[in-house]
Amino acid sequence: MEIDYKALGLRVGLEIHQQLDTKHKLFCSCPTSLSNDNTSETTITRYLRVAKSEVGEIDPAALYEMKKGRRIIYHVPQGHACMVETDEEPPHDLNREAVIITLAVAKALHSTPVDEIYVMRKIVIDGSNTTGFQRTAIVALGGYVDDEEGRVGIQTICLEEDAARKVSEGPGYVEYNLDRLGIPLIEISTSPDIHSPEQAMRVALKIGMLLRLTGKVKRGLGTIRQDLNISISGGVKTEVKGVSKLELIPKIVEYEVMRQLRLLEIKEELIKRGVREEELTYEFIDVTEILKDVKTRFIQRAIKRGARALAVRLKGFGGLLGMEVQPSRRFGTELSDYAKAWGGVGGIIHSDELPAYGISEELKDKLFKVLGLDPQRDAYAIVIADKEKCERALRALVDRARHALKGIPPETRGANPDGTTRYLRPQPGAARMYPETDVPPLRLTTDILKEAEKLKPKTPEEVLEELIKVHGLSKELAHQLIRDPAFTTYLDLLKELHGRVHPQIIASTLLIHLKALKSEGLDVSKVSFKDLVTVLSKVGEGYIAKEAIPEVLAEYLSSGSPIEEILRRYGSLSDEELLRIINEVINDNAQTVCARGTRAFGLVMGKVMSKVRGRVDGSKVAQLVKESLTRYIGEHCGNNVTA
Repeated sequence: MEIDYKALGLRVGLEIHQQLDTKHKLFCSCPTSLSNDNTSETTITRYLRVAKSEVGEIDPAALYEMKKGRRIIYHVPQGHACMVETDEEPPHDLNREAVIITLAVAKALHSTPVDEIYVMRKIVIDGSNTTGFQRTAIVALGGYVDDEEGRVGIQTICLEEDAARKVSEGPGYVEYNLDRLGIPLIEISTSPDIHSPEQAMRVALKIGMLLRLTGKVKRGLGTIRQDLNISISGGVKTEVKGVSKLELIPKIVEYEVMRQLRLLEIKEELIKRGVREEELTYEFIDVTEILKDVKTRFIQRAIKRGARALAVRLKGFGGLLGMEVQPSRRFGTELSDYAKAWGGVGGIIHSDELPAYGISEELKDKLFKVLGLDPQRDAYAIVIADKEKCERALRALVDRARHALKGIPPETRGANPDGTTRYLRPQPGAARMYPETDVPPLRLTTDILKEAEKLKPKTPEEVLEELIKVHGLSKELAHQLIRDPAFTTYLDLLKELHGRVHPQIIASTLLIHLKALKSEGLDVSKVSFKDLVTVLSKVGEGYIAKEAIPEVLAEYLSSGSPIEEILRRYGSLSDEELLRIINEVINDNAQTVCARGTRAFGLVMGKVMSKVRGRVDGSKVAQLVKESLTRYIGEHCGNNVTA
């Protein structure tokens, strides 16, 4: 779709969550490192339930989680979690180190620190917090990030505890590891001042860069997460959770705008057709007998196990369930997401996608007739599961269908790896926050603010100057790097390699070699941080030449062979072997060498590099070629050398 974001009134706000690299967790003295498979642990099992807030309201997101009725299993790794994490002991005082790091970031973002930090409880009963709430505290207010499309305001900067780490889930249960619970997390929320997909990524990149430059944030997968709040004129704010890759942000914004536009189109079409909310009822019709002879395996198995097939009428929805709202996702997928989330079923079958699943055109028409529907105007949806699950799923589906008459539902969605999104849960209400009475407030003293000032990260201008003058990058590469999502990976590699590889080589690998491979159609996302460290370390050791980097990575992506095996084939040549190859090339081209003299350097160099490329540094080859040419000309060419 060609989208004019300005005309649509696009507004995007970011919430950036970054783990802080502190010695201890936020409310206890446990370390902030994760456990491994060899760590001994104990296991506890609990159920969480929702209660009314102090103003007598129940949070809709919490109610949704409670209705799942899931058993929650907690793994408590020894040395990585204590009775604070298991909610058997009150939290300790707020981690001072975490407060100072948060204040340093706030200063870099021109935010105003609060006078006193008060910890609040935010209701969360999906099991990720043993207490049933997350502890969070506002540290600073206001501030801004400058961008070429305009200044983007900062609303709040908070310090909060990270959630437990989900390790598995299944029907009726979910498992968490408590090693991550309580790791300090900074949350930076921007105002909805972002008006294009590209601007969203740039602002996230700038904030991420500031965080990295403190030297006090964790690195690696899962340590930073971005949430987006997206809306257009005539729509509502939609929360998109769990964006782990910066480069995915523009696509998520684009696809969410597309989804909202399509949902508004569906609303207009339903109104045009005269569809009324009261036509969408909770009357579910058992069609098990009609489907029992369908040959599709999953239908046969389910019915033999005692499952029922219940159908619901969707009057006026004919043709709309098959309408694409995002790439490879249709309006029927939106309804299916609700059925899955609320009913715990595997999905739905709807009339717009039939014939399919072994349901013939004839059987499709029979279902229309049995349900008393008009095939030209109406639609139906079927769920196959036990009766209770079917009814829960279809109720949620009907509720979602009813909301289609209003437009875009307020909801929290999850980011998919391809940039599309899926329904997660209802948006939380305003009544989910209340004071934490176990943690005393912390007054921000002059001493604390002075410590934060010392830790304040550099400005982008200062970073650019450092990249050029200290790191030795070219101006062009430095400017390119500071605007690219790969900048954070560059900083991580620089730290990991401890000066063993020149920064120019690291930057070129990220911005030139990987992008070139991507343009050739290779999936560079398969190159992990560990792979990059392995390859670049071999360059630093002199085991392979820097020229070998793109060839090694290309072969790795094309062949699927282990990176170590490929590197062995590119191992560096000895000086003796290199000289043998140079002399062989010169002898094979003796007539040309004697005729052209030192001007034959380009010819010889090209032929030698074609034989040794990637196994010897080019500057070393050039030096030995010059020396060998001079020697050969002096010894063999005599007066035959052309001036």
